Amino acid sequence: MTFHLNAFLMGVGHHEAAWRHPRTTATDVLDVAHFQNLGRIAERGKLDSIFFADGLAAGPRIERNTLTIFEPITLLSAIAAVTDRVGLIATASTSYNEPFNLARKFASLDHISGGRAGWNIVTSANAEEAFNFGLDARPEHAKRYERAGEFVDVALALWDSWEDDAIVLDEEAGRFADPTKVHAIDHEGERFRVRGPLNSPRSVQGRPLLVQAGSSEAGKEFAAQHAEAVFTAQRTVEEGVAFYRDLKSRLAKYGRAEHDLKVLPGLVPFIAETQEAARALEQEFTDLISPDYALRQLSTLLGVDLTEHALDAPLPPLPSESQIEGGKSRFTLVKELAENEQLTVRELIGKLGGGRGHRTFAGTPEQVADELQTWFEAGAADGFNIMPPYLPGGLEDFVDQVVPILQERGLFRTDYESSTLRGHYGLGHAENRHTAHPVAVGA
Repeated sequence: MTFHLNAFLMGVGHHEAAWRHPRTTATDVLDVAHFQNLGRIAERGKLDSIFFADGLAAGPRIERNTLTIFEPITLLSAIAAVTDRVGLIATASTSYNEPFNLARKFASLDHISGGRAGWNIVTSANAEEAFNFGLDARPEHAKRYERAGEFVDVALALWDSWEDDAIVLDEEAGRFADPTKVHAIDHEGERFRVRGPLNSPRSVQGRPLLVQAGSSEAGKEFAAQHAEAVFTAQRTVEEGVAFYRDLKSRLAKYGRAEHDLKVLPGLVPFIAETQEAARALEQEFTDLISPDYALRQLSTLLGVDLTEHALDAPLPPLPSESQIEGGKSRFTLVKELAENEQLTVRELIGKLGGGRGHRTFAGTPEQVADELQTWFEAGAADGFNIMPPYLPGGLEDFVDQVVPILQERGLFRTDYESSTLRGHYGLGHAENRHTAHPVAVGA
């Protein structure tokens, strides 16, 4: 039994100070060739997919850093041109998009890439994003998820609006498509009215893979209903097992089996020849953190202004998760991390610098492989969301040093067995609601 690997890529690395470190080239954040190279490296390692997050605001301290530069669907289209197999997953918000336009963009990426597109569904927790879309405040957490549910229903209906064999291309008869196999969706809901059909036919994998990353109660319920892969943040095996079992137990009520959804916890690996060297490398990055930037990031994450708070003091009293309208699960993770380890604010921002709450691990290639194997065999994961702290070197180290160990242990593929992203995740072609006997196309 083998697991799945996704590379979560961000600028020149996940560590917030990566652009300042000598192992990176800061100008790469503006160079599409850098990102195309990352796609080729991931494909060399036979990884299931690469993934780009996204935000719809410049960020809290543009002087120090910004997390995203390129719009990810556009960027992945450029990466699709230089890769053949690796999956391509982009974040897109259900709060600040419309279903028709977004469904069309992902359908286009799916066609451009030959069936390798995936959508990471987010509801957008950052208040600053709302200000860019004519709102005075972000919508309430529950309302965001209600909109997301209807949004996904509409997108799925649009992707199904063309049956798999609707395209005819009969040159002699002059028939481009069979109109009896192209359907209006006539959706009239609480938030959206969409007639359809989509002006893009089905792709070789049927439709994009659906990914989700929220771990709040609403997020887990949404994932159980819709998601086919979940990116999540747990810091211990025990927490990972509990989350895994909780999420999988919710699937049956939606008529889904456990294998229909893959759970991929995040890991930020610092890799070196010895554990001491790996820890020293991690400390080099920690030493480059700009405290003012980190405090603003932490303030946004916790919903409490910490910009004037003493670095060597503990966190001030925090509200309960129920009072938070931002990212609820990440708020609780950070709050519990600070409390359980009795961290000062300085120590906390050091621990969050690499992955904003995701687990970091410093060790040799063998130790990284051991860690992944331990989580997998404990039932805490179906695979992993690898978050290199610096790029391209951190991804190269993982692909060239850790992946061969995983392959030797029989834990990861030695070659691709499918041409589509859904196939990589063991899901195959997506059934079309209008087809009694789905056409078996490009598993």
